[in-house]
Amino acid sequence: MLKTFLTEQWGLRYPLVGAPMAGVAFGRLARAVSEGGALGMIGIGSSDPVSKIAEESVVAADGGRLRYGIGLMAWALDRRPELLDAAIAAKPFAISFTAGSAAPFVASVRNAGIKCIVQINSREDALEADQADADLLVVQGTEAGGHTGDVATLPLLQIVLDAVRVPVVASGGIATARGLAAVLAAGAQGAWIGTPFLASPEAGHSPQARKRIVEAREDETVLTRLFDRVQGVQWPERFPGRALVNDFTRRWQEHQDEAVANEEVVASLRGAVAAKDFSLAFIYAGQSVGTITRERPAAEVIAEIGDGAEALLRSRFASLLASGSKRLLMGGE
Repeated sequence: MLKTFLTEQWGLRYPLVGAPMAGVAFGRLARAVSEGGALGMIGIGSSDPVSKIAEESVVAADGGRLRYGIGLMAWALDRRPELLDAAIAAKPFAISFTAGSAAPFVASVRNAGIKCIVQINSREDALEADQADADLLVVQGTEAGGHTGDVATLPLLQIVLDAVRVPVVASGGIATARGLAAVLAAGAQGAWIGTPFLASPEAGHSPQARKRIVEAREDETVLTRLFDRVQGVQWPERFPGRALVNDFTRRWQEHQDEAVANEEVVASLRGAVAAKDFSLAFIYAGQSVGTITRERPAAEVIAEIGDGAEALLRSRFASLLASGSKRLLMGGE
């Protein structure tokens, strides 16, 4: 059995946390992830009603039987502080913050007896969160789906592991046992995964979206602000979104100002979202989407990643260390 901070201190069966993907990670997915031995998270969007937090928490907790977390967008809390108040009132196991400074909110969360998780995209973000006494850092690389930064997972993970004292998990491009084994070997305490659940039936995606996700290749994503700009969503500029390429991005990615100013284009995207027409509507997904080949329950995804990573680490490290010992015995360097 794998032993990390997440399994030893947080009581998880596997060192995995489900990413709180707004619009996808509702209470049902959070419950399924927690039942599978990881930590399920509910994603709360910047415009979601406050009531959604309590409603989805009831589903995720399943009568208090399961631990779960709630994910908030830090940049949205300045104008909607009631989201944090409602999240604390729900008394989840953990609350996470992404896209913006979490420093003003860490103490309130921890004082309520709730674990505080901060997702970061740079060395500076990590140092700030460490100084603020977050319980866990999520090092998110640009390979991740949804809104992210522009530094890849592995370089950022190496930098942050050497810079902070707080436990760290890795996010971005991790979707299989090999990915989890790699970041554990590097020193992370686990992985924060979202894209692997996009085709799970417990996720909030429609059947049409799951079909498109299963069909997508690893080279069919784009890092873009196009969808946010056309919809008028005020995400900070430093956090573009990684989404699947479609006809809308092919036509407008290099002409975003024109798209924003064109009322017909704006209306076409709005209509496509309502109609679940993904030739135009967005699906946020990471570069690991190419590893998803079929729809699978969340618990099956978790077990395959967690058990597979343990087997890989046992086999690989035994082989590496045994080879090293043999060379030494033979007088090699």
